[in-house]
Amino acid sequence: MNTALFTPMRLGHHELKHRIALVPLTRFRASETAVPTDLQAEYYDQRATDGGLLITEATFITHKAGSYPRAPGIYNQEQINGWKKVTDKVHAKGGVIFLQLWHIGRAAMAANIGEQPVSASDIAIKGVNLLGLPQEKPRALTIPEIKEIVQQYRQAALNAVEAGFDGVEIHSANGYLLDQFLNTSSNNRTDIYGGSAENRTRFAREVVDAVVDAIGAERTAIRFSPWSGFQDMEDAKPYETWGYITQALQDKHSNLAYVHFIEPRADFQADSYDEKQADTLDPFRKIWKGPFISAGGYTYNTQAAFDVAEKTGNIIGFGRLFISNPDLVERLRNGWPLNKYDRNTFYTNEASGYIDYPFYKKD
Repeated sequence: MNTALFTPMRLGHHELKHRIALVPLTRFRASETAVPTDLQAEYYDQRATDGGLLITEATFITHKAGSYPRAPGIYNQEQINGWKKVTDKVHAKGGVIFLQLWHIGRAAMAANIGEQPVSASDIAIKGVNLLGLPQEKPRALTIPEIKEIVQQYRQAALNAVEAGFDGVEIHSANGYLLDQFLNTSSNNRTDIYGGSAENRTRFAREVVDAVVDAIGAERTAIRFSPWSGFQDMEDAKPYETWGYITQALQDKHSNLAYVHFIEPRADFQADSYDEKQADTLDPFRKIWKGPFISAGGYTYNTQAAFDVAEKTGNIIGFGRLFISNPDLVERLRNGWPLNKYDRNTFYTNEASGYIDYPFYKKD
């Protein structure tokens, strides 16, 4: 099939053979000590393709970065060794795999991390947490603590490279720590990390600087979600905020592996998408000259993946459709029918709904 979606492109040190990427999907299949399991090795192996990009589920940079039970980490040797089994399998198929680095900030629970959650400001998420309890009020990070977390991201990136990853994606989206600094709804600081777009983006930019210094720009990427709304995220001027950080990255780190934006129409908690969404990623696409990943909503309109790739040259990220179709790349290439996903098995700890979705078989 000679379409943009199946046209090769350069990404960091790698030559991709198509532009379909697996985007991060938290699945809670790690061990109770946050070590990747053989289940995870099988899961990523099933979805690996020659010259295809996989981005792992979000992975904690330290125990105190959040520690949802059965979510993986990258902060000790056992976890590094567990991830090595994953990267070995993906590389054996010629695949490219990046690890997403995660700190959840105020979304954490004190019972899991042993202390009060932290954030940009002492503003709690509205509503209840995973246990149905009221969301906990965080405390605002001090500047020395911010500098320490920057170094934790740096070390996590080094650990990822030791585990065999081709690079890392810094999670700065979906209402987690770095995103809490970006959005005006969660950041009312008055120091160098609050107020202007320059200040609110400073933490994320410092993390990029530190990771680039540690492992190189070609192994470094970052994810953003200007309109996600998840976990009370809202910014007064999203085009200004994310336009500023995109331009800053273009000016200072134009050779990053990629930038990754979530489409404004996306809602990963719903089984549909907003077809009439007026907001657009186009201003950010115009600023960023390197590889650009667009994700969100393509599960419900696969034709849009072909259309957007044709129009923009973007890599197109799939989440839920990649859960239920381990051979998604070949199904899209050949126009084969697609398996439907089962949301009930997204966050269990079992093989069912994880590694047992069928591959396409010709009659």
